[in-house]
Amino acid sequence: MRTATTADTGSMRGIRGLFGPRHAGHTIPADHLGALSLPVGDDGVVIGDDAEGRPQMVGFHRSTAYDVLLIGGLWTAQVLALRAAGTGARVAVETGRAQAWTTLAQAAGAGLECITLHDVGRVPPMGATVGSPVVVIRDCGMRPPRGRVVSSPWQSVLTLLPYLSPVAPRLLRDSTLVGIQRVSPQEAQQIGKILGLSPVESEALPTLADGVTLWVSGRERHWVMTSATDAETGLLGVARRMD
Repeated sequence: MRTATTADTGSMRGIRGLFGPRHAGHTIPADHLGALSLPVGDDGVVIGDDAEGRPQMVGFHRSTAYDVLLIGGLWTAQVLALRAAGTGARVAVETGRAQAWTTLAQAAGAGLECITLHDVGRVPPMGATVGSPVVVIRDCGMRPPRGRVVSSPWQSVLTLLPYLSPVAPRLLRDSTLVGIQRVSPQEAQQIGKILGLSPVESEALPTLADGVTLWVSGRERHWVMTSATDAETGLLGVARRMD
């Protein structure tokens, strides 16, 4: 359901008519509010379009801890970082290859430090709040150590793995949302078993084009094509799975 925009309300000011029947408002306990948010929905960071061309979004800013795993390429992680920063989040990148992120961090925010880089294990407490949410991106190679800074209210963590690794099964099971890009047939089979993918879904993973990701959350499945804007292409180049 779409909420009314300023233009909508402006056009409705002159409307007069009969009021319909009044009903009591719907209420739920405050501790149930988190159940109203969906991992992939219509509010948040645009991650791309589905097969019908409909925009798909991920709501990184949540009042509960939120962990995302991306088994894929640096390009997609960097696009997500830019778009998260564009929503007003502070993005902290924990990485052992700062040179791959430096240009991005300098270009984002028009001089403001909305994307900061930190050595592995050196991300400081970020002080995330509802008014200043944080997205931590962990680009720590095949065996990322357990992070000192973890997901918490208003602080989501996205872990990037270039391929399946010994720590991947744990991360696959613990993450609320998982994105998988092109992987080998052997990796696809293992991922499919852990996530409960259908044979068709597992068999498709080794054939995915650059920029295509299967996003999985529980029983939800979303095939998404991430297409860069002109500004993103100028900064990051075209979509690619390999770095």
